[in-house]
Amino acid sequence: MTQIQKPPQPPPATLAPEPPTLPGATPDDETPDAKGKGAAWRGDLSASVVVFLLAVPLSLGIALATGAPLQAGLVAAVVGAIVAGLLGGAPLQVTGAATGLLVITADLVQRYGWRATCAITALAGLAQLALGAMRVARAALAVSPAIVHGMLAGIGVTIALGQLHVVLGGSPDSSAVDNAVALPGQLAHPHVTALLIGAVTVVVVAGWPRLPGRTGRWARLLPAPLAAVLAATAVSAGTSVPRVALPSWQLPQAPLLPHASLAALLTAVLTVTLVASMESLLSAVAVDRLAAERPGTPPGRPQLNRELAGQGLANVMSGLLGGLPVSGGAIRGSANVRAGATTRRATVLHGVWVLLCAGLLAGALELIPLAALAALVMVVGVRMVSFAHLKHVQRHREFPVYAATLSAVVLFGVLLGVLTGIAVGIFLALRRLTHTRVAVTEESGRHRVRVSGQLTFLAVPRMTRALAHVPPGADAVVELHGSFMDHAAYEALQSWATTHRATKGSVTLGGRSGRSARPTVEPDRAHACRPWTPWRNHHCTRPAPARTAELPGGDQLLGGVSAFQRHTAPLVREELARLAREGQRPTQLFLTCADSRLVTSMITSSGPGDLFTVRNVGNLMPPPGSDASCDSVGAAVEYAVEVLRVASITVCGHSGCGAMAALLDSAGSPPPTDGATPLTRWLRHGRPSLARMARIGRLGRGEVALAGRPVADDQERLALVNVRQQLDHLRAHPCVARRMAEGTLALRGMYFHVAEAQAYVLDESTGRFRTVRADVPAIGV
Repeated sequence: MTQIQKPPQPPPATLAPEPPTLPGATPDDETPDAKGKGAAWRGDLSASVVVFLLAVPLSLGIALATGAPLQAGLVAAVVGAIVAGLLGGAPLQVTGAATGLLVITADLVQRYGWRATCAITALAGLAQLALGAMRVARAALAVSPAIVHGMLAGIGVTIALGQLHVVLGGSPDSSAVDNAVALPGQLAHPHVTALLIGAVTVVVVAGWPRLPGRTGRWARLLPAPLAAVLAATAVSAGTSVPRVALPSWQLPQAPLLPHASLAALLTAVLTVTLVASMESLLSAVAVDRLAAERPGTPPGRPQLNRELAGQGLANVMSGLLGGLPVSGGAIRGSANVRAGATTRRATVLHGVWVLLCAGLLAGALELIPLAALAALVMVVGVRMVSFAHLKHVQRHREFPVYAATLSAVVLFGVLLGVLTGIAVGIFLALRRLTHTRVAVTEESGRHRVRVSGQLTFLAVPRMTRALAHVPPGADAVVELHGSFMDHAAYEALQSWATTHRATKGSVTLGGRSGRSARPTVEPDRAHACRPWTPWRNHHCTRPAPARTAELPGGDQLLGGVSAFQRHTAPLVREELARLAREGQRPTQLFLTCADSRLVTSMITSSGPGDLFTVRNVGNLMPPPGSDASCDSVGAAVEYAVEVLRVASITVCGHSGCGAMAALLDSAGSPPPTDGATPLTRWLRHGRPSLARMARIGRLGRGEVALAGRPVADDQERLALVNVRQQLDHLRAHPCVARRMAEGTLALRGMYFHVAEAQAYVLDESTGRFRTVRADVPAIGV
C-alpha cells in the first residue's frame, strides 16, 4: 500500500543535569554547589508557603462540595503532599484533594456513606499501585485529548451548577440536570447575604491577578483563592451565615465496604481509579512542560509509572485515615512551579504547613463562611471549561468527541461520559477512513477527477464508477487529496489508467489543484536530501544543465526553490493552508543573529507557524528610546508580545560571531559619529555588552560560564555576556516588563556553538550556560 508520510523529526532535547547525578541520588534533589543549594532551599520554602495558602481553602471547598467531613479535605492535602510528594515520580507536582473527582465523590458519599467512600478510595489506590507495577502509565496518555478535555469540562459544568445553589443560599441536588432545572427557582429567592459573600469571592478571585502596578505585584504574592476567602470572611463578619465547622481531631473510623453488588463496587473503584490516574498523569506532564520553560530548573522528565504508584499509595493512606480521594492537580502544580519550586521539598513542606495549620489554627478556619468556599469551588469548575482547549479540539476536527464527552458526563456521569467519548471517537475515525468523495469535472477539454479522503478498498466501487464518466481518449488529471492509498485502490487506479491510455488518452496523477502532477506509478524511495543540506552537497537544488542559461549565474537559490516545490511543498501544503486560513499563532519569539550558519528551524526542530523570528547582526536588542532607527526590532518585539501574545522570548547568540569580533576590535575607540557607516552605528548597541565584559574582567567576577568546559576566548565570552545584556534590554521594554509581571511571559538565553553543533541554555541564577543533551528524550516522544 502507498502512504504519504512526513519525514521523521529528531526528538527534542532537554537540559542535561549539571553536575552528574551521584549514585543513589535523584536529579531533582541536587544543585551544583552550596550557593545553588541555598537558592534551591529558599525557592522551595517560598513555594511551599504559596501552595499551602492555596491548598487550605481549596481543600476545604472540595470537601464541602462533596458532602464529606471538612477535615477530610485537609487530610487529603497532608497525605497527598507528604506521601505522593516523597514517593511520586513528578517532583514538582502537588497532590491533594482531587478536583476532577468532586462529582464522583459527592455521588459516592450520598449513595454509600462516608466510611464506604473511604473504602472505595483505598481500593482505588490499590488498583493504581497495581497499574504502576504493570508499567501502563504512559498508555493512559493515549486517550484522545478531546475526551480528556471534554471529561474535565463536563465535571466543571457539574461542579459549577451544584455550587451555584450553595452560593445562592440553597443546597445542591445530586444530578446536574436537577440542579439546572431547579436553578430558576433558586435565582428567584436567593439568600442575599450568602450571595453577597459569594460575589465578593468571585470578584476577588477574578481580579486579584490583574491588580496593576507595584502594589499589584506585591499583592500577587498572596494567592488569589486565599485573598478571596479573607475578603469574604471580613465581609461576613457580624452576619449569621453557615461557617466552617471542624470536629475535634480523633482516630478515624475504619473504612467500611458498601452494601452494594460486586459490579457496583467494581464500577465505583474503576471510575475513581480512571479519573484520578488520568488527572494525575496529565497534570504531571503539564507541570513538567511548564517547569522546562523556566530557566534554572533542574532537568529530568517525570517517571510516570512511579508517579502512578505514588498516587496509589497516597489514596490508600488517605482512604484509611478518612481523607478524600487525591490526585495531582494542574492548579496546585503550576502555582508550585511559578512560585520557584525546584525539588520535591516544596511539595512535602506544604503538607507539613497544612498539618500544622489544621492543628493550631482550627479556630481561624472556623471563621470562613461556607458560601465563600462554595464560590471558590464554583470558579474552579468554570475554569475547567477551557476555551483554549475548545479551540484546540476544533482545530483538529475533534469537537464532536469533545461535545459528546461533555454532554454525557453531565447527563450520565464520568465513566459513561468517557466511554461515550471513546465510542464517538472510534466512529469518527472509521467514518474518516471510509468516507471518500470522488467528483469528475471538465475544464477546458480536460477531465479532472478529484478524490477527497482516504483511498481504501471500501472506496474502490465509488472511484471506479466516477472514472467511468471520463470519455475514452480524453486527457485526465486525477487529484488525490488524501494521505493514504491501500493496494486495492492502487491496483484499481493503475488498471483504469492502463486501459484509458490504450484509448489514446493521457493520465496524470497530481496533488491539490493539480500541482506536482506525475504519471500514476508506484512511489519511489524516500527523498534522500534533507531540507537543510548545504547547497554544495545538495544534489536536488542544482539547476539542470538545460536550465542553467535560464537562471542567472546558474542561480542555486531558484534551484532550491524548485526542489522545495518538488519534494517539500506537497508535505507542508495542507499545514500552510491551515495557517493561511487561521493566521499565525506562534508561542515563541526567537531573537538571533543574521549569520548564515545559524539555521533556526534546524536547531529548534520547528516548523511553519512555530517561531516568530527576528534576526539582525549580533542578535542585538536596543533598549527602548535609544535611537529612532532601531524601531524595527522594538516593533517586532511589541508585535510578538502584544498582538501574537507569545509565551517566551529567546535571545540566541553563537560562536564565531562577526559582530562580537568587530566590537572587540573597536574596544577603546570613541563611539561612532553621524558620519559612520550604518553597520558601525548599529554595532554601538553592542557597546553595553563590551563594557559589561570589561567590568567582569576588572572585578574578577565569573558572571558567565559554560557547563562542561571553559570559555574558549574573549570573542566567545563576549557572545555569552551579550546574551545576558540583551535580556536586560528586553526587560526594559514596557510591554515585556508588564507581561513578565503578570507571569505570562518568560525570557530565555541561549548560545549555539556552530562547530560543535551544540546548544546551551542560560541559567540566570548562576550565569552558567547548560548543555542541551540529545540523549534525554522529551515528554511525549
